[in-house]
Amino acid sequence: MTTYSAVVTTGIYCRPGCGAKPKAENVRTFTLPAAAEANGFRACLRCRPYRVAGPLPDAPELVCAAVQHIIGGALDEGTEVELATRLGVSARHLRRLFHTHLGATPDQFARSRRAHFARRLLDDTDLTVAEIAFASGFGSLRQFNRAMREVFREAPTVLRARRRKADRVVLDGGLTVRVPVVPGYDWAVVLDQLRKRAIPGVETVVGGVYRRTVSLDGSPGVLEVWRGGPDHLLLRAHLPYWEGVIHVVERAARVVGADTGTAGAWAPFEAAVVATHDDPGALVAEYGVPVPGLGHGLTHLFPSADAVPG
Repeated sequence: MTTYSAVVTTGIYCRPGCGAKPKAENVRTFTLPAAAEANGFRACLRCRPYRVAGPLPDAPELVCAAVQHIIGGALDEGTEVELATRLGVSARHLRRLFHTHLGATPDQFARSRRAHFARRLLDDTDLTVAEIAFASGFGSLRQFNRAMREVFREAPTVLRARRRKADRVVLDGGLTVRVPVVPGYDWAVVLDQLRKRAIPGVETVVGGVYRRTVSLDGSPGVLEVWRGGPDHLLLRAHLPYWEGVIHVVERAARVVGADTGTAGAWAPFEAAVVATHDDPGALVAEYGVPVPGLGHGLTHLFPSADAVPG
């Protein structure tokens, strides 16, 4: 299990391997950055915990389900009460479970994920601060600025000015961001898994790059993922707009197993349909939306639930 060390005398938390050597009596340990932040600590500027992946600690099924809803954007505009109702429990019970197993409330967990994603966009891209706010799932600039100050103790404009020269990802076309992966992640193994189960017309693996089509409100987009370094992949997104792109990146990270080292599914519906059809390529050709001119073997969007016969 990944742990984060927080130093009470400095108010800073670090990821494993950071060079800081505090006295043991001054150290508190947390299993998630969100938990450290909920207790008033900010991320170390040297080791930058927001740039690395870490699996969630073991937690009950209800907490794991809530986390997946949060990753999907349930708390971007919704509330803890609405999330708890969806899961069939009280908000108080859900908060208690989160605090016990994750060290932070659902709102604090969601805020941390959005803020960390925004910080990576500030480092990696040239999107404006306003574009980053909405790309990261924040409902307003005011909410974005408040959250970034709470998590990082600085305004977004100051954080952007502090980015290192090597942080900015300069590539032609689309939006390119780093996707942190867990220690020991083997891209060759995951790529082979993706190649073997690729949906014809929707997914391809060519030359060490995984590509797939995606639909945003019915408009087509394309994602490309390849190895970027020992601790991250690079994802280039060609999308009709950037608002809420955090959820596209989260889903792509799940597909390439960034937190697990094993390829996952883009969406439950897609996985269920593929599992019950001997020839998903034929299904895509018949019921999927054609997207001409993409290249690399990409030809269609995966069919929607309404398009596939029951």
